[in-house]
Amino acid sequence: MSMKSLANLLSLLLLSACAGIAPNGPDYVKTASQIPVDVEIRLREIGPISAPEPTRPLYAPLQPAEPFANITVKRDLRYGAAERHRLDVFAPTAASNRPVLLFMHGGAYVGGDKHLAGSPFYSNIGAWAARNGMVGVNMTYRLAPQAKWPAAQEDIGSAIAWIKANAAAQGGDPNRIYLMGHSAGASHVANYMSHSQFHGDSGPGVAGAIIVSAFYDFDTLNATGTFFQYHGNDKVQYLQRSPLPGLIASKVPMLFAVAQYDTPDFLQQTEVLRKGFCSAGRCQRIVMLTGHSHMSEVYSINTEDIGLSSEILAFIKP
Repeated sequence: MSMKSLANLLSLLLLSACAGIAPNGPDYVKTASQIPVDVEIRLREIGPISAPEPTRPLYAPLQPAEPFANITVKRDLRYGAAERHRLDVFAPTAASNRPVLLFMHGGAYVGGDKHLAGSPFYSNIGAWAARNGMVGVNMTYRLAPQAKWPAAQEDIGSAIAWIKANAAAQGGDPNRIYLMGHSAGASHVANYMSHSQFHGDSGPGVAGAIIVSAFYDFDTLNATGTFFQYHGNDKVQYLQRSPLPGLIASKVPMLFAVAQYDTPDFLQQTEVLRKGFCSAGRCQRIVMLTGHSHMSEVYSINTEDIGLSSEILAFIKP
């Protein structure tokens, strides 16, 4: 069976499993597709792979162009000493005491940035947050292979500390920080949330976490080379870093999401997450984004395709 066929089969099995679940119940909750018909057809053609290059042109024309109305944007604010310790802040005009959404991009541990020149991504996420009553913060962080575990988790801690110190001046509430990650960024967020050595005396410093397509259990993960570039090759060491036990033990509210046409490893890891929580008697509401792929799930934010963004709004309730 081909990789594409395997992923499609897994997607169907997961959707079948969640078909009878109530909207506010545990386990998989299937969203109603908001995807434009032509875009959805193209996403199916691309298939269950991580494909940023062919997916960006599908959503870029749907994104509002800068400058954003009634939003103040401040770029490349420093939160640390490294070159990649940079933040972009998106705030509604005259904002005060708003929830803060801190977004961490993906890139297979070795790439990515908070803003791609000539592209609406990932400014779409910060701008969407500001349009919806929040202060949006996009962070860039150190990458493998130069920066290895636990550099990204330390960077999250530094970014949260910066926000706590500067949120009021940016129109935000330092006590209502929501941490969001996608792909490798989501895996970093999961690791940050699950390991207390990265937290302050009062905990992780966030009111909630939004984890979109992440790795949770390194023992069952079919890891690739870039995973090892960040986590190293010592299996004893990297297995100890699996976030699943810490996530299950955490009392911080979390929103988990995955795409119907996500890659097989992210679908498999989300199923491991589901079983882990349920085995502990803590079944979670996991959002299955109907019709979406690994990249479209976040490229859709700030368009009329609100499958994921409506879930985030309901979670944060700004």
